[in-house]
Amino acid sequence: MSSEKIQNLTSDSFDSVVADSSKPVLVDFWAPWCGPCKAIAPILEELAEEMDQKVDICKVDVDNNAEIAGKFNIRAIPTILIFKNGEVADQVVGMTSKGDLQSKLEALAS
Repeated sequence: MSSEKIQNLTSDSFDSVVADSSKPVLVDFWAPWCGPCKAIAPILEELAEEMDQKVDICKVDVDNNAEIAGKFNIRAIPTILIFKNGEVADQVVGMTSKGDLQSKLEALAS
């Protein structure tokens, strides 16, 4: 992962990062072996750079953090959850376009 603006979350950091953020938080549930997860990564890196002031972008490796994936009933990856005020405000399962994600984030950031 090349963007330093994307934070990797673990079960230890997840709640504090998501609940304490004043901005919407996009969380990408992924795994290193997942092809579509690798395909969406550059989109998330671009959004992390472009929307840095408006949203926080994070990733959760489901292989290493199964309890978080279980808590949110993640059944397929990539799954993206967008949190606002610590609550799930939107969800995307599978590959999606940058424009689609950007419009969802813009709506929640305003």
